[in-house]
Amino acid sequence: PNYINELKSICLNNNVDVLIPTIDYDLLLLAENKKSFDEFGTKVLISDKNKIEICRDKRLTSNFFFGCGLLTPKTTDNVDNYCDNYPAFIKPIDGSSSINAFKVNNYEELCSNANKISKYIIQPFVDGKEYTIDIFCDFDGNPIYITPRERLAVRSGEVLKSKIVQDDKIIEDCKKLIKNFKPCGPITVQMIRDKKTNKDYYIEINPRFGGGAPLSIKAGANSPLVLLKSLSGYEIKYKNKAAEDGLIYSRFDQSICVSDKINKKKPLIKAVIFDLDDTLYSEKEYVKSGFKTVSNLIPELSNAETLLNEAFNLGLPAIDEVLKNNNLMFKKAECVLAYRNHFPNINFRDGILELLIKLKKSKVFIGIITDGRIEGQKNKIRALDLNKYVDSIIITDELGGPNFRKPCDIAFRIMQLNADVPFENMVYIGDNISKDFVAPQILGMQSIMLEHEDNLYKGISKEILTMKNTEELRSYLMKNI
Repeated sequence: PNYINELKSICLNNNVDVLIPTIDYDLLLLAENKKSFDEFGTKVLISDKNKIEICRDKRLTSNFFFGCGLLTPKTTDNVDNYCDNYPAFIKPIDGSSSINAFKVNNYEELCSNANKISKYIIQPFVDGKEYTIDIFCDFDGNPIYITPRERLAVRSGEVLKSKIVQDDKIIEDCKKLIKNFKPCGPITVQMIRDKKTNKDYYIEINPRFGGGAPLSIKAGANSPLVLLKSLSGYEIKYKNKAAEDGLIYSRFDQSICVSDKINKKKPLIKAVIFDLDDTLYSEKEYVKSGFKTVSNLIPELSNAETLLNEAFNLGLPAIDEVLKNNNLMFKKAECVLAYRNHFPNINFRDGILELLIKLKKSKVFIGIITDGRIEGQKNKIRALDLNKYVDSIIITDELGGPNFRKPCDIAFRIMQLNADVPFENMVYIGDNISKDFVAPQILGMQSIMLEHEDNLYKGISKEILTMKNTEELRSYLMKNI
């Protein structure tokens, strides 16, 4: 709710004519609120909500392709139901950028990778040439540009080298798709042409500009210009094969080395942003507090609290384990809800409260960005009385749902606006190396890993400054503010 309201305020105050989503996290949220933006004159260049939902769930995407009369690999969402040949391909139902997408060569590999993904689909692996089709439509869903590109080189799901291929069959197939989908603005379609049968298998739809869209634009399918003309009242008609056929574009990375002698002094710290869980307090302390609450719901077991803690220490799903072993699984929903919503008995880690007070006295902006269920996070915030010590708290689920959790960078961008300082003058302090520091690093913030002995998440990175205790952190911050 806060995110949408903030966007509306920005659009209204700056007379924004069109809002163009470019990242997956925004798509469903903006589709749901599309009409409310239109009420004050800002068009959102995104397809309808039901179409975004089709794109987000790859089972629905597969059914949609089938309904358009297009070939698509047979899809199942259960290992036990997969009956096709190997190799196969397994990926998250709502995945993107090839994250957690695996080619598997046998049943054992399939089962192993299925255990890594909570919700997945399985499809037969199609070996052949990969194509991306950049499609741009007007606000009524009529096609303006259809530009097929062969993906010649790919890294982490993003194209590095691409060739414009004005293939008549692909273009006609995409016209069928457009007729059924009625896109608003850009969509990007992925397709594979089987090298043995020469049949085209459609894989997925992304309802936004793809990372390689500038290639089609540069080749002649100038969708930004068409969009501006459309907003200015010009009638825009379909332009067949607008991009020059056969053009090849390549991306390249550029690394710049700066001497330590030149870059010795870091920018002063003007804003300190903390993670909450396991950074400001011990997550294990929260778990024990929750188990105490749950144990009160299991009077049948006099030692329930002990059993829950023992299961947790063994790395087991404690509530499930204890209830299952004692034939009490009928109490699971009640116990899980109580755990999630209990008011925790937690305390600041040693030295954290003193650090917050010292930073506040030094006029440093203090913020918190935390993931998790809204009520549970609010109870932790109340238990620690955090609003007394910090300037801004963002619960990512409250901002826009689970998709806004780290490593999504939206909360960090909003926090930077709240702090009103450049990213380079901000530092983020967290404990989870796998997700906490992705967005801060990309945005140019300083990052510090606070590695307590009892952290639930372990791991170090040479790229992240690591500190062993709060005293070391306090000393570093006070020297650099």
